Amino acid sequence: MLALALRTLRFRKGGFLGTFVALFFGSALVLACAGLMETGIRTAIPPERLAHADLQVVAAHKFELARDEPSDDEDKNHTDTVLLTERVRLAPAVVDQVKAVPGVRSAQPDFSFPVAINGVPATGHGSASTAKTTAPGRVWLPAGSGDRATVFYRGKSREFTVAGVAEYPTFADSDVAELSGRSTVDSVSVVAEPGADLEALTDRLSPFGVVLTGDDRGLVEYPDAEEKGNGLIALAGVIGGLAITTAMFVVASTLGLSVRQRSRELALLRAIGTTPGQLRRMVLSEAMLVGVVATALGCVPGQWIGEALFDQLVAKGVVSEGVVFHQGWIPMIIAVGSGLLTALAAALTAARRAARTRPTEALAESSLETRWLSVPRAVLALLALGGGTALAIVTVTVMDGPVAASTAGPSVILWAIALALVSPGVTRALMALLHWPVRAITGVAGELGLLNARARTVRLAAAVTPIMLATGIATANIYMQTTQVAVTQQAYAATLRADAVVASTTGGLPTDLVDRLRATPGITAATAVTSTRIYITAPFHSGQDDDGFPTHGVSGDIAATTAVTPTAGSLDRLSGNAIAVPDSLGYRPGNKLTVRLGDGAETTVTVAATFTGVPGFETVLAPAALVLPHTTTALPQQILVRGDPAAVAAAVTSTPGAVVGDRESVTAAFQEGQNVGTWVNYTLVSMIMAYTVIAVVNTLVMATAARRREFALQRLTGSSRPQVLRMMTTEALLTTAVGLVLGTAVAAGTLVPFTLVVSDSPLPIGPAWIYLAIATTMTLLTLSATLIPTWRATSQPPITAATLPD
Repeated sequence: MLALALRTLRFRKGGFLGTFVALFFGSALVLACAGLMETGIRTAIPPERLAHADLQVVAAHKFELARDEPSDDEDKNHTDTVLLTERVRLAPAVVDQVKAVPGVRSAQPDFSFPVAINGVPATGHGSASTAKTTAPGRVWLPAGSGDRATVFYRGKSREFTVAGVAEYPTFADSDVAELSGRSTVDSVSVVAEPGADLEALTDRLSPFGVVLTGDDRGLVEYPDAEEKGNGLIALAGVIGGLAITTAMFVVASTLGLSVRQRSRELALLRAIGTTPGQLRRMVLSEAMLVGVVATALGCVPGQWIGEALFDQLVAKGVVSEGVVFHQGWIPMIIAVGSGLLTALAAALTAARRAARTRPTEALAESSLETRWLSVPRAVLALLALGGGTALAIVTVTVMDGPVAASTAGPSVILWAIALALVSPGVTRALMALLHWPVRAITGVAGELGLLNARARTVRLAAAVTPIMLATGIATANIYMQTTQVAVTQQAYAATLRADAVVASTTGGLPTDLVDRLRATPGITAATAVTSTRIYITAPFHSGQDDDGFPTHGVSGDIAATTAVTPTAGSLDRLSGNAIAVPDSLGYRPGNKLTVRLGDGAETTVTVAATFTGVPGFETVLAPAALVLPHTTTALPQQILVRGDPAAVAAAVTSTPGAVVGDRESVTAAFQEGQNVGTWVNYTLVSMIMAYTVIAVVNTLVMATAARRREFALQRLTGSSRPQVLRMMTTEALLTTAVGLVLGTAVAAGTLVPFTLVVSDSPLPIGPAWIYLAIATTMTLLTLSATLIPTWRATSQPPITAATLPD
């Protein structure tokens, strides 16, 4: 069978080229996503500034969150490892304790803190961690900084003398406490004695904190890398899963079409005594030969695609700077393995019916396939339909706000699977509906195209499937993004009642600034706000995920500057350990909760009030005095002000680093921040779209090029070349129409539940031209991929083309 498969590949290069192209690009896309996932898992950051240290000792920045749901099911009682959102630091005494450990040659504290140097935001460091010692009042700066520098820090300013040139702003250790506002250290840089066993030294240092070795040491310099790495894992997993599922569709459709085009050949093989097993082995051998070559070659562009995409994610801030892209042998195995398994499954499916059909039936049906529905196909279609329906119900009944995308998004694949499996039957039904209007418009050529389409619904469905995928995935994902962005912006605008917002270029504002603003004539209300997260550890809340609950530390007139409407209790009681929670959490005033704050510190709080907010965007409110000491900067991030913006601007002129934005500029800045997520979604969806577009062209070119003998026979019986082209134009438009209808149905199954939840409307928010652009693109692609091969196939004299093999 292998020798026969090789001969078949040799003489049917065109038929197998489509399968090769589908597997080639599919493996490239899967490899790119697998490389991103490996990068997120590794989060490898070779140290730069602290490369001289062998080890780094840092405070524990994770904790175990017990999910003790009241249930007899032991599977529901478990713990999750949670990454804290705020930076956790070490006590100064740890430095001396580390120095005393045998095998430690030196141990130096590392400090990182936000400043603005000559008005430009930067990160300052202590001299010990950068090996640049200096005297108090002096600073090392990058080249071109001049002889003197004005440093803004924590709402203050100070003049420093430039001591020399260094890559990183470096201050004297005696100045660090004033500039950073703390004595705690970010990490302890450990240099081991020559020849010391680093593994043993790591064990001896472990009582003082978490010991980082190798590339993990870079996490000290880029503390947000681990959190962003987890986001990259999720992102790559979602897109990779979508890519694999799409590849399965495309390869199955392409390979199935290739096998159906050889139905006469396979029927003759059955008629001359070939057993079903031999036929299956031949088709499998062909598919695996093509698959091995295609997936291996597809790994070459897959490396480039993955690295280029990673660079863009770093540039947009989605991935932390310093992270090194990794794409080792595991992503290679995933890409090649998924491609070969897809080819194997597609080949088994394609060869199944040809192998089981009796020889006489195979010869009779070789030119026209009408049977398509089998028991396994029907069962899979029902399961996919049930899964999509279940996700839609969960989205509408359980989810709230933007999180509805987590259940609505995956349903697009389930709807696509269900419709793809029954596409021949749906295509036949739609052809019957379109028969009379198309016939009235197109005349004789259109009638011939209709007859061909109705007689070839099984093969036509192979061309419809990639159009449905491209239309459904693009429409669903793009409109989900536009809807979510619009709703988020509306919620932000509705929540923000302030006339001006004060922010800082130095990482935070002075804690007393809010009181000074409130006492300024022309200002009626001012609220200091710090964003963080809290984790409710007891009693356990089933709605809490590993990110905890978003929390605002507030001080001042919160009801006057934000859209918070108390439903029970009073917001005036937010002091000490009293908090306010959204109604959706189910707590009531007086409830006592055990919580972990942003840096992991545990405390007990009392619910003083409940309130309603914008649905899906509710945030816990806590006193600023409670949460500020447990945040990275320990300073308010913003101050919301009601009153005259000019009075606000005048009041903050004496606060270095403070900047004032009006309502419009703040909303625009928020929108710009949302654009990063939009770019990521569009970029990754575009990758899937590009692949499905290739599949559309690939499938249609294969299907059309294989009909040259049919075109020749039509011309020999009196049809002209223009009539053949008009016939194929009708078929192409019908194919597009069916694909667009099914793709729109797939998108609707995803969008309607989502938009009902987030915007109380069955229609998505977004311009209509997006859908029109998708439909136009699919139409033009289908026409081009159909008419160009038809024009080439009819370029030969009909008598010559009629004698060519299939």
